[in-house]
Amino acid sequence: MEISNERNGHARRRASSDTRSNELVSADSQRLTRYAYGMKSQKSRFVLLCAVLIVLVATVFLIPCEAFAQQAAATPSTQASSSTSAKDELRISAHAYHEDLVLKVADLKAMPRTTVTVHNEHSKADESYAGVRLADVLAKMGAPLGHGLRGAALSAYIVATGSDGYVAVIALAEADPAFHSGEVIVADTMNGALLDAKSGPFKLVVTEDKRPARWVRNLVSIELKSAK
Repeated sequence: MEISNERNGHARRRASSDTRSNELVSADSQRLTRYAYGMKSQKSRFVLLCAVLIVLVATVFLIPCEAFAQQAAATPSTQASSSTSAKDELRISAHAYHEDLVLKVADLKAMPRTTVTVHNEHSKADESYAGVRLADVLAKMGAPLGHGLRGAALSAYIVATGSDGYVAVIALAEADPAFHSGEVIVADTMNGALLDAKSGPFKLVVTEDKRPARWVRNLVSIELKSAK
């Protein structure tokens, strides 16, 4: 009987020990599972964070580059458009007499026309130009011409500028056919044809000049000023 009880005691202790062992194994397994889950979760968060950082870096670097590329691509077109627009207009300034006037090719065609034939020392050829007297253009601005060109008005001069920045100066008296024997015209045709892109659409022609140095091609502005 005592032996039987002792065996039962050993069996219960073994069972209790096995139960505790199973509980410890189960607890360890749960801890390992939670640890593994935690590590997996941290890894997922790390991967997500890396992805977000990559997107942010790409956004920071690529968007400005794209904007710069678009701007660079658009700039030549914009500049070309502005340049073309500027060349197709002739701005007349005479601040002492009138607000600025802008003439287009059609406006010049509608004004009284004059034709002159000159010898171009550069091309060694005679050239026939048609256009409008500069005096007629300035008359639209109220410039002192004819009998009004006397006294202080004789200090007036004209600054003619081409689209490339080339500048020539002419005395107002030189442009007035009532005062000067030569002709100064704003031409838009040569030898019966429209001026080409190298010279036009407007070109200043001064007939009395032996060299065409003051024949401003691609004429874009005429400004009347005074030396006083």
